[in-house]
Amino acid sequence: MPKVIFHHDNDETDVVESPDGTSVMKVALQNDVAGIVGECGGQAMCATCHVYVRDGYLDRLPEISEDEEEMLECTAAPRDETRSRLGCQVVLGPDLEEVEVDVPTSQV
Repeated sequence: MPKVIFHHDNDETDVVESPDGTSVMKVALQNDVAGIVGECGGQAMCATCHVYVRDGYLDRLPEISEDEEEMLECTAAPRDETRSRLGCQVVLGPDLEEVEVDVPTSQV
């Protein structure tokens, strides 16, 4: 089963398995992962599911859409031009059976 590994700045890690088709944001919310808010419910309209995708996984992600790009300009934590993504736009599936992300210290 696909899994998401959430790394927190206090050196804690949450490893959560979830079925294909589930976004990183939904995985976090359904499993009470600290640091992911998801105010808009996954519509790419709030940037409160901002994550930093670890380097080994970046090439497996789809292109950033215009909506996601716009929301990434509004993140509470600094944007990393290479690694920042909205968790609602990163979806587990055959091309992404595992992903590791760093959770920002602030979402709002």
